[in-house]
Amino acid sequence: MQLKEVSAIVTGGASGLGLAVANRIVHAGGKAAIFDLSVPQGSAAAAALGERAGFFAVDVSDEAAVDSAVTQAKARMGSVNAAINCAGIATPGRLVGRNGPMTGSSFRRMIEINLLGTVLVAKAAAVAMQGNSPNAQGERGVIVMTASVAAFDGQIGQIAYSASKGGIVGMTLPMARELASSGIRVMTVAPGLFATPMMKGLPQEAQDSLGRQTPFPPRLGEPDEFAALVVQILENVMLNGETIRLDGAVRMQPR
Repeated sequence: MQLKEVSAIVTGGASGLGLAVANRIVHAGGKAAIFDLSVPQGSAAAAALGERAGFFAVDVSDEAAVDSAVTQAKARMGSVNAAINCAGIATPGRLVGRNGPMTGSSFRRMIEINLLGTVLVAKAAAVAMQGNSPNAQGERGVIVMTASVAAFDGQIGQIAYSASKGGIVGMTLPMARELASSGIRVMTVAPGLFATPMMKGLPQEAQDSLGRQTPFPPRLGEPDEFAALVVQILENVMLNGETIRLDGAVRMQPR
């Protein structure tokens, strides 16, 4: 798939990893529909990217809202042939902590936003993609999901987060197998320690300390490096049904 032909939905596209992806796509001549909860950030991001970008205020855990937004995005862009899922939360919490045990509602919220939200967007996007005419390679669309290294080596306090991201890894292959007959590819990226807005909110000393945990390069990853991999996934038709760790060889310690 050539970037200039991409009409992508990017969840969490108002900042961080998602914004970097939208920026890459738009500046290569493609189109991007930014899905995010933050109206001020989303509107500003779309305005900065120009006429080939649009913003839609969407709660990805709300099925009706997702379906409606995908329909609107398709109408605005003419088609949807890519969906990049970057929306998510990472609230830490122990199973049994100093303030008591984890509540079911806090665990459920993590699953609903990170895992269910990814499923709802992927499902709605796949429906839209199935109506596309196949390109020269026979593909109608690409779905990219965002997991985390926590899916493989989650730390203490990441039970809910690791469960949500592990679910994304687990559904990558079966989703790719199911959608293959429609010419739709499915891939997942599992980032390590990246300079997202949440990470940048930490003191610089803490950011530097976390960055040094990565063997090489010994720093936090940049959102544009994540976006570069997403671009390669969109362009390389042989990438399908796999999770790629983008982590500088880091393996997270227990705490």
